This record gives sequence, C-alpha cells and structure tokens, in this order.
Amino acid sequence: MKLLLVKLSSLGDVVHTFPALTDAAARVPGLTVDWAVEEAFAPVARLHPAVRRTITVPLRRMLRRPLAALSGGEAGRVRAALAAEPYDLVIDAQGLMKSAAVAALARGPRHGFDRGSAREGLASLLYGARHHVPEVEHMAVRLRKLFAAALGYGLDGLPADTGLRPAPGGAPYLVFLHGTTWPTKTWTLDGWCALAARAGAAGMQVRLFAHGAEERARAEAIAAGQGNVRLLPPQGLEGLAPEIAGAAGVVTVDTGLGHLAAAYGVPTIGLYGPTNPVLTGLFGARVTELKARRDCAPCEKASCRIAPDVREGPPCLADISAAEVWQALEKLRAAG
Repeated sequence: MKLLLVKLSSLGDVVHTFPALTDAAARVPGLTVDWAVEEAFAPVARLHPAVRRTITVPLRRMLRRPLAALSGGEAGRVRAALAAEPYDLVIDAQGLMKSAAVAALARGPRHGFDRGSAREGLASLLYGARHHVPEVEHMAVRLRKLFAAALGYGLDGLPADTGLRPAPGGAPYLVFLHGTTWPTKTWTLDGWCALAARAGAAGMQVRLFAHGAEERARAEAIAAGQGNVRLLPPQGLEGLAPEIAGAAGVVTVDTGLGHLAAAYGVPTIGLYGPTNPVLTGLFGARVTELKARRDCAPCEKASCRIAPDVREGPPCLADISAAEVWQALEKLRAAG
C-alpha cells in the first residue's frame, strides 16, 4: 500500500506525526510512505524509518513570490512531483487550507479531519473522507486516531512509539535549547548560567545551539567563564539531530527542537510560561514539563502585560529556578 502524508510544518507538528507513522507501519503490511513537507523540515521528516522519500514543498517561498514561483517553474515541479504516481491513500494531517490544497494535487483518495476537528474547517471540503477527532487530546494522540480511522486499524495494545531512539553516548553532555520565537517564552540568563554551573559541578558538559545574532549573544553569555559549556557552530537540522539524540539530557523552552529531543527518548525538561503544553507540548516517554504557576499563565501572548519591558525571562518563567530544573532532570535521568 502506498500512502502520501501531507504535513507541511512546523518542526513540532512534524515530530508529533511520528507515532502515527509508527502505528501505520506496524499495522499495515508492506506500507510505503511518501511525505509532502516544507523544505526546511524535510530533514526531520526523513528521520522516521517508515518514510521512503520526501516531496519538498517550498510553500512559504512560493507564497512570498508567487510570480517567480510560476515563471521559474517551481510551482510546476511541485505539482509534477505530487502527481508523479498514484497513491492508495492521501492523508492531510494538518487540516489547513494550504495543506488541503497540496493534498488535492496528489492522485489518490484524500482523508483528513472533519469540519469540527480541522484547524481550518473549510479544509475538510477538499477531502473525500472526513474523520471526527476533536481537539481535546494531545495532537500526537489525535494524529494516531486519524491514521487509524483512515487506514482501518485499531490502536488497542499498540503503545505510542515515535520510531526514534537515542544514540549511544560517549562523554555525557547536556543540550540547552534556549532559543525561541517569542520573548515571553525565554528563560532568564541567570537561570541558564546557574544550570550550566550545576552541570559543571556534576562533571557534565553543556552544548548550545544558536540561530541568529540574538541567540548567539545569549549563548555566549551562558558560556562566559564556564569551561564546561561549548557553543556549536551554525548548522542545519541534519547536524543538530545527532547532537540531540546523543545527549544525556535536554532542557528546553517552548521550541521545535525540544519536541525532537522528546521523540528521541532523551530525558527532556520543558519550561512553559505563556503557552499551554496540554495539546501541543512535549510527547515522549521521558519528559517533564515545568509550567508557570502564576494565575495569568498561560496567557498565549508574545508580550507580557506584567513586565512589558522584559526582554529575557518574563516573571512566569523567572519563577522557575535552576535548582528546580536540575532536580527534575536528575529525577528523570535516574528513572530511565
């Protein structure tokens, strides 16, 4: 059986699809999976062992410059790749108008969320079969149910499995994922520095990634004067994934790479302030989420009304101490 999966973005959404793919591979003998995905996240989609190939869809670039996409032939290449071979089933696992439109270019019966379940209800009009999976559970659980309904199998007795495994480690090291999109999602610099010092006292190295000038400045500040902290050179997801898979533990704010760490089964501590992890938080066997304790959280805001001038670590996240994070990480590692 040949399946085309459409899940374009983002990094966390791509990773949350992994357990459903593992289910399908276990329940459908001879399953072949192709994945239509934004080009930036194709390296992550390729990590799952059930994926035969990825069809990269540079949708963001095409929407920014539609005339160039048409005149340069990029839109035609994407259309041709999607229609190159027939599929027994096409699943739009995103439920957006853009993902439904991409699925409509493929040859095969289309399945997706129904109008009451899809993120954008109108997207369901482009599916031949619609499945009711209400937004009351974690997205990874909903996707498992969507795939099961579309492919006709049960989930009883089938444990959630992302299909990824941690890499055998050499010298123990931790990864701190400090970069994120909203200022309100950041933890304090003092918190990161204190956590790095605790790691050093325990004989553990710390590795940092940085994307852009702001993240690099923060990473350099965390590493300043701490010989156990190493700032890795800029690299793509192909290089970052092995670093995460080989870590003894990961501490992350609300950012996409944190979901990848959880999927690998690496002990992962997630720090959540303005956002609610219940429906789209870390999903994996070895995760702990430390959530803000203030009445105003989660506010789902990119700016803090209590401290609007704070650029790093709003009060709801500043309340979480390095000692609390370290204790949670040690407990999680010991339990493994």
